Amino acid sequence: MPQSIVVTPGTKIKLKDYDPNYTGEYKLRKDAEKILVGIKSQMTALQELLYAENKRSILIILQAMDTAGKDGTIRNVMGGVDPQGCEVESFKVPTPEELSHDFLWRAHKVVPGKGKIVIFNRSYYEDVLVVRVHNLVSKEVWSKRYDQINYFEKCLMDNGTLVIKFYLHISKDEQKKRLEQRLEDPAKKWKFSEADLKEREYWGDYMDAYEDVLTKCSTEYAPWHIIPANRKWYRNLVIGEIIVNALNGLNMKFPEPKIDFSKIKIE
Repeated sequence: MPQSIVVTPGTKIKLKDYDPNYTGEYKLRKDAEKILVGIKSQMTALQELLYAENKRSILIILQAMDTAGKDGTIRNVMGGVDPQGCEVESFKVPTPEELSHDFLWRAHKVVPGKGKIVIFNRSYYEDVLVVRVHNLVSKEVWSKRYDQINYFEKCLMDNGTLVIKFYLHISKDEQKKRLEQRLEDPAKKWKFSEADLKEREYWGDYMDAYEDVLTKCSTEYAPWHIIPANRKWYRNLVIGEIIVNALNGLNMKFPEPKIDFSKIKIE
C-alpha cells in the first residue's frame, strides 16, 4: 500500500505507522540512481535560475536520528549545485552568545538571502527535541516553541523563503547496523562517537518528541516530509524529487536584460 510522504496538517503522527524500509514503486537501486542523475541535472539548472532571478530563496531542513544520513543526503543530492548559491549550516550545542538570545536567533541570522539555498543540518527543531528529551528547559518553556516555530516559518514564507522540511526516518535496528559499520570501516571510524550510543538509549523519548514535532509543525505553508531512510538510494531519490518539484513550482524566469543589446558592439 502506498505510504504518504507529506504530513497533512492536523494529522496525528505515529511513526510506527511509517515503514522506514519503504521504497514505493522503486524496487531496484540501479533504477533509482539512474533517475537521480537526471534530477540532479534539473536541480543544477533550477538553482542557476533561482540565483539569477534573485527574488526568492530556499531553506532546506534535515532532521533525523544519528546515522540516518543527513550528511549523505547533502553530498549525494545537493552535490551538483553551485557552491556560490548554496550553503550548509550545522546546529550544535549553543554557544554562550547564542544562549543569551531567544532560541531562534542563531537560525534567523543564517537563513538564505534572495537567490540562495541554505541547508540546515539539524535546526531550531533541536530546541523541541534534545532540550525536551534531556530536560534542559522546562516543559512550560519548550511546549510554547511549536507555535513560535510555526510563526517563524510563516514569516520566512511571507518574505519569499520557501521552507522544505525532511525527517529522515530510520529504524533502531538500521541505526545499530550503521554504527557497527562505522566501527568496522577504517574510513568511517572517525565518525563514531560514544555520545551516539548514549543518545540511542533515549530512542523512545526521541520518537515521542519527533511525533509531536511532525504533528504540531506541519503546516500548509511548510509541511513536513517523512522520508523512509533505511534505503539510502530511495532517501536520496525522494528528497531530490521533492526539491526539484518545489523549485519548478516557483515558476521562475530569467530577468530581462537592463541594456539594449542592439547597441552593444564588441571590438
